[in-house]
Amino acid sequence: MDVEQRESLNPHQALHLLSSCKYVDELLSEIESILSASESKSPFPKYRGSLSPVQAKVVRDYVARIRTQMLQVLKSQGIDPPEPQFEAARSIRVNLEFADIAFDECRPKAMLGYGELPASLVSELNGLVEEMKGVLRKLSTCLARDQDLEGRLQRLEQTTNETEVLRTIERVISEHGLVEFRPMLEFILDHLESKAYQIAVFGRVSSGKSSLLNHILGTTVLPVGVTPITAVPTRIRHGSEPRLTVAYAGRNPERTELERLPEFVSEQFNPGNVKHVARIVVELPARRLQDGVIFVDTPGLGSLATAGAAETLAYLPSCDLGVVLIDAGSTLNQEDLKTLQDLYEATIPAFVVLSKADLLRNEDRERVVDYTRAQIASRLGLELAVHPVSAQGERANLLDNWFDREIQPLCDRHQELAQRSIRRKIGALQQSVEAALKLRLDVASKKPQEHEKTLRAAEARLRRATGTFEVANDFCLKTVDKVRELGALALRRAAPEIVDEWFRKDGTPTRGVNNVIMSNLAATAAEAANQIFDKLRDTARVLSEAVSSAAVTMGDPNISGEEVLDSVVKEMPRFDPGPLEIALKPDIFTLLGRALTTRRVEGQLAGRIGDAANEAFERYGRLLESWMRRTLAELRRQFDARADGHRAQLERRSGASPLEPQETEAVRRSLDALSQFRAAKPVMVAPGHG
Repeated sequence: MDVEQRESLNPHQALHLLSSCKYVDELLSEIESILSASESKSPFPKYRGSLSPVQAKVVRDYVARIRTQMLQVLKSQGIDPPEPQFEAARSIRVNLEFADIAFDECRPKAMLGYGELPASLVSELNGLVEEMKGVLRKLSTCLARDQDLEGRLQRLEQTTNETEVLRTIERVISEHGLVEFRPMLEFILDHLESKAYQIAVFGRVSSGKSSLLNHILGTTVLPVGVTPITAVPTRIRHGSEPRLTVAYAGRNPERTELERLPEFVSEQFNPGNVKHVARIVVELPARRLQDGVIFVDTPGLGSLATAGAAETLAYLPSCDLGVVLIDAGSTLNQEDLKTLQDLYEATIPAFVVLSKADLLRNEDRERVVDYTRAQIASRLGLELAVHPVSAQGERANLLDNWFDREIQPLCDRHQELAQRSIRRKIGALQQSVEAALKLRLDVASKKPQEHEKTLRAAEARLRRATGTFEVANDFCLKTVDKVRELGALALRRAAPEIVDEWFRKDGTPTRGVNNVIMSNLAATAAEAANQIFDKLRDTARVLSEAVSSAAVTMGDPNISGEEVLDSVVKEMPRFDPGPLEIALKPDIFTLLGRALTTRRVEGQLAGRIGDAANEAFERYGRLLESWMRRTLAELRRQFDARADGHRAQLERRSGASPLEPQETEAVRRSLDALSQFRAAKPVMVAPGHG
């Protein structure tokens, strides 16, 4: 029969042939897995390596041949193999999730069903789980990120001269499996790519924020006179053309025309943020945004009792400079002072700007400036300059002069300092990679037995320190839950103090009722908050000591955990009960005697301001929880950045095996390549980049 006229398999027969080939391919994959497993250094080997290298090579060659012939068979029948069904990185991440769950089941709480666990092992077992989950998390993060490091380095060649040393470091890390240094390399690349200097503008409604930003950026796109709806910052950055990007909670971001901005930032079109806007980014081809400057329009912090304050507080760490706008035609109020106080406590530099200065005569303007400066000094203890500006008419030059004199130099200086910081980080990473390679050469030539006990002790201390995160998290969450229920207790504490004031022998109370109430509310909140603060400080101390101990064990004099981790626990939110006032007179109460009067006062306080006090503590509990989670996350990040390198070196030092000659030569080549940069002059970056 002619080839063109040959009959073909029916659909069922073709499917059976295809299924059989797929099954055979799965068996071949299993054979490959057996070969790999028999050659691996797994601590739980399934197969013995009974095959000689020649036999293993023959098996692999035949597997490849069988697959090639199977494809030819399918092709001869006009059957196309199906396309891959699953994305490899996603499938690996799914398996990592299952591994994460498996380690979660090894926590002390989960192992109670297997018998009582010695108390001395709780921290170490928690640390073991956290340590393993951390490694899994890092691998999952790497798979989720853009891993085109070479492409990123090529793009950076246009703006920085550090790419050559970074490319060498990346090659060395990959060649020798030094995965513990990859997060720091990613961190450095992120900072080289992101040159942004974020200037956040705070101010009350109608203080002139939008007019000020429009004038600075030479645009009219920001809506003037609208009421902000939430504490979601609006970021304004450079772009080749005007564009608006809106991110929503639980939805993909939407790119749209700038003219639609009022639909998302005004109460008229988005009342109560019914559209669930999470982030707004405006892009403009503005000259003052060319150097990576980002302006951030925020409604301001205001009182911690106001809605949305937690979101604004969460933004603060991203802010490089705060500009607090005060309407020159109004007086400095508590909200303005609170904003300055929060910026100060977050160690963020701030400018005070009097907007709409064109509405004042020269002598009035000077008087308002002096008054504002004096009020800030007396009420906050801060000596801040106050700058009158205007975005309108002849006085607009005030705004231009202020920006060119005060803001632009800070942007330039910030970039210079960022460049120096990046160079220091690159130098530190290079030295760490060199130290790891030298350690590999050193350890491979020695017997580690004499130091085994010391190494294991340092490793166990790091693991126990890691376990303190779980303990601290549980303690803080339980304490936060108690904070939310402290309203009634605080009022009960206030009642006898109020009565004591009324029953003073001289009959002249020294404090008012409301002062007593506010004092007890604040003291009750502080007691619980200080427990959280002290717990986190203790945790930071344990982490610092573990890092320092490991550094000493590894003979690394340049590493100390003491100097950084303690400083992470700071900027604790303050308790703000809001406007709680009650009028109580002692005349009627004191006729009942002290005990009955106290009970009556308790009842009056609970009935008249009890709900408001409960709500205040509920709000404070939310703020404390948000702050606690951020602080623990930052502690974990900084601890892991230091501990991971020590863990890897401890593992290498305690479990090293002799290097093959070619491996030794590869390590020496890498050290020579890195030493070229160490011997070179400091790398300089072109002005305006970095």
